Formats: sequence, C-alpha cells, structure tokens
Amino acid sequence: MGAGAAAAGSAAAGSAKEAAAAAVDRRLDALVSLSHSLHDTPELCFVERVSAHAVAEALRAGGLHVEEGVYDLQTALESRRGTGDLVVAVCAEYDALPDVGHACGHNVIAAIAVGAGLALAEVADDIGLTVRVLGTPAEEGGGGKVLMLERGAFAGVHAAMMVHPWPADRLTARCLAVAHFDVRFSGREAHASAAPWEGVNAQDALTVAQVAIGLLRQQLPPGDQVHGVVRESSAAANVIPGSVTARYMVRSPTAEGLAALRPRVEACFEAGALAAGCTVDYEELSPVYSHMEADPRLLRSYRANAEALGRRFEADDAGKPVPTFSTDMANVSLAVPTIHPLIGIETHGAVNHQHAFAAACITPSADAAVRDGAVALAWTAIDAATDPALRARLLAGA
Repeated sequence: MGAGAAAAGSAAAGSAKEAAAAAVDRRLDALVSLSHSLHDTPELCFVERVSAHAVAEALRAGGLHVEEGVYDLQTALESRRGTGDLVVAVCAEYDALPDVGHACGHNVIAAIAVGAGLALAEVADDIGLTVRVLGTPAEEGGGGKVLMLERGAFAGVHAAMMVHPWPADRLTARCLAVAHFDVRFSGREAHASAAPWEGVNAQDALTVAQVAIGLLRQQLPPGDQVHGVVRESSAAANVIPGSVTARYMVRSPTAEGLAALRPRVEACFEAGALAAGCTVDYEELSPVYSHMEADPRLLRSYRANAEALGRRFEADDAGKPVPTFSTDMANVSLAVPTIHPLIGIETHGAVNHQHAFAAACITPSADAAVRDGAVALAWTAIDAATDPALRARLLAGA
C-alpha cells in the first residue's frame, strides 16, 4: 500500500474515532442510567424480560431499529446499522446470578455494548462497516450465544466483540470448556425413627458421590475442575430423603478434555446411586461451552485503544496468571474472530460472583468503565474497518 493510501486510511480512522467518542460522551448519562437500572432489576437466564427490553429501548432512543425475541429466544435482540461489507457484532449480556444479582457486571456489559453500537452506527457508512448489536441472554449457564450461533445469529459476521468487568484490566482469560447439568438421585421416603429401614436414602447417594469426586480430584489433570451445590432435598430431619437434586459444572481446558472428564464424574454419581440403592438421572442445562481462541490482531488493537484512554495492562505485562472462567462467547470465538477482554473496575479486593463485586458494578469506577469500554470497542471496530490488511483478513475469513 502506498504512503498516500496509508495516510488516507489513517485520517479516516482518526475522524471516525473522534466522532465515535463524541457519540458515546453525548449519551454517557443515558448509558450509565441503563447500567444502573439493569443492576436494580436483576433477572436470571432466559427470563431477562425487563432487562432485554431496556437494552432495546436504549438502542431505539439512539435512532436504531431493534428486533426483540429473535432466534427463537424471547429475550434475545438484534439491531443493525450500516451497509458496509465488513460486519462487526457487538454482544450485550444482561442476565444476573441467583442470590448475588449482577455480581458479574452484566449490567456494565450491556451498557458498553449499547454505547459502542450507537457510536459505530454514526460512522458505519463512512468506513464501509455494518454494525450489529446482539442482545445475548443466559450467559450464566444457559448458553444463549451457543443457541444463537447454531441458529444463524453470527452468520456473515466477520468479527465479534464484547468487554467484561473484572478487578483489573486484562487482555484475555483462560476460558475453560464447561458442561452444566443437574443430577437427581431417587430413592424412597420413610420415617427416620420409626422405620428407617423402609427408606432408600437419596442424600446418602449424593454424599458418597461427593466423596468420590473429592478423591477423583487428586488424579485430575491440571485445569480440570468439578464443583456443584445441592438444589433440592428433604426439609425434615425425621424423613429419609427420597430425592435429592444437585447442580454441577464440569470444566476442562478443551472440549476434548471435557469429553474425557465427564464420564469419570458420572461414574462417581453412579457409585453413589449403587451404594445407596438409588437411581440417578441427569438434566442438561445448556449446550457445552467451548474453550476460547481470542483473535490476536483484534486484541492488539483493543489494547492500543484502551491504553489511549488511560487503561493499563500491568498484570499482563508482568506475566501474572490469567483469570480462569467459562463463557459462551468462547463458542463464538471458534466460529468468528472474537475478543473478550476484561475491563477493570475498583472492587476493593472483591472478585466476580461476590456480593461486594455486585456493589462495585454501580460505582463511579464502573461508570467510567462503561465509557471506556464503549469507546475502546468502537475504536477497535473502526481499526478493523480502516486498516487495509486487517480488513482484508477479516473479509477473507482468515
């Protein structure tokens, strides 16, 4: 590429970035208000009706057309703007967790996505871009993005992106493949004092299984994880529990590792059932989440843009271990060039999925992350559209 073309591309990028940042700043009060309102009305996966509609209305207030209930999911939504051949999807999440509410900051994620989408909508046609904002329900164990991916939501998308709150700015994480399921032991109730021998104790089956899993952990490969909670059991101490339901997550660094681990864990449940004389069955709660492969070139662009806003990636530069978690955005990353960086908020030592982290997600630090995240994502999409080499690679699907 000649010097003149490079200069023209740089000028176009600079002008678009100025316009995008200004668009976010004009709407910042509304974006922060959206973040806080979602925080005030936490809703669980697949029933985020108020939250999804609030996100849709925020996009409509910015002049975008929005379709709700898309891809056979009541709380999924989609908005498009621009006619360019390069298509970038910005993903919004808005489901909360049981008991701890928005302790993973999905209220911040949604506001960032709206801000980035509205900013890009103003410059899309100038830089040959089509921007799509996808409202993706049920990240916390329901696999909304996996279902949307299977149903064509990411067809024709050349890059997908989102930003996730964390106690520090990090470029990426170690995203483990994960299966979510309920396990149910069925036995027979009986009076715990008058005739316990008439009972078949489902709780004993789970106890034996938990001990077996605890022993199994000693032999698990590094990175494999098993954890769960009891969901339903007998409420009376004088009744032999006839049924017990537990919710489990089984994780591994790769889908292949998960496929090898799952039967070993199920053998522990079956051992408990055999020992107690119960039956055992499983209910899958979501599609399997895969491991993630972040796009390195898009990630470099995001870093440069975040640093231009004053963000620093000190933990990455120091070589500190990356965070470990699972997300359905990982499945998208195996189909489409994807980034899922972490944006730091001040948590005073709290980590995700704690009450204190939820409280941190409506502080001035979190509000600043709404602005920085929206601008950084918008600028990264602008780089994708205006850098000839990156644009050509994305359009080629390479």
